[in-house]
Amino acid sequence: MHILNTTFEDIRLMKIRGAGRIARAAVKALGDYGTSLDVGVSSEFVAKIREAGEYLKGARPTAVSLPNAINYVVLNFEKEAKDMEDVASLKRVLKKYCELFVERSESAVEKIGLIGARLIQDGDTILTHCNSEAAISVILTAHNQQKNIKVFCTETRPKGQGYLTSSKLAKNGVDVTLIVDSAVNFFIKKVDQVVVGADAIYVNGAVVNKVGTSQVALVANQAKCRFMVAAESYKIAPNTFVGESIPIEERSPDEIAPKEWAQENKEVKIRNPSFDITPPKYIDSIITEVGIFPPEGIILLYKETYGLG
Repeated sequence: MHILNTTFEDIRLMKIRGAGRIARAAVKALGDYGTSLDVGVSSEFVAKIREAGEYLKGARPTAVSLPNAINYVVLNFEKEAKDMEDVASLKRVLKKYCELFVERSESAVEKIGLIGARLIQDGDTILTHCNSEAAISVILTAHNQQKNIKVFCTETRPKGQGYLTSSKLAKNGVDVTLIVDSAVNFFIKKVDQVVVGADAIYVNGAVVNKVGTSQVALVANQAKCRFMVAAESYKIAPNTFVGESIPIEERSPDEIAPKEWAQENKEVKIRNPSFDITPPKYIDSIITEVGIFPPEGIILLYKETYGLG
């Protein structure tokens, strides 16, 4: 269980960040765990893989990419493995679907970059929030197409994901400026487009992303600035089709206030939601690996993906 526990804790403690990275790390851990399993009975192997998948899903409750990734692997694995008795064959099937998901995830980010870059014009100034592989892919693809762009990155408190984003963009030659989260309204008049990622997407087009995203969207809407979301289609949350809500994770107060201050001010309550929900009315486009959709078009993508309707 060591690889599962290590990956679980790395995801839970945000050592592994970003919905795509979380999904791939979990799937790789599941595959490595399956390879290391020493069981002689096929039914026991399948049961342990199912149990391990459920365990990994609990690491980050809001990151829909995590259960979607695990479900993709486990459901396809079980479907193909139902008549197999040889554990070695089961291991090969599990490995195949783990590798397929990782390949699909990585190619999706590249495709999103190519599709999203079409919306970026030469001379644009872009603002981004948090650390999204898909959003970075859009920006870097536009830059690599020789479009003269500038980027503002929010610091993204309390975990500072904006430092990761701004560093990567700068190392790739992008003109980038790091700003504090509360300065978005100060700079928005200089911005042509906002590009962010998503941890989950409701079927009505609402987006769950790092806390502060909805405020960026509101400011962009008031400034008549285009607000775009770049996200893989596997981040659509199937349960929202039947009206379920996506749980918003609240993290430790220790991420917000120094421990000494917190001890001296125990009467002060601290809340630390990790995500918020941006309503579809503030979103102009959702860029996926299969195309660009208005928020209300996500239901069509969902039906096509899950074979409904």
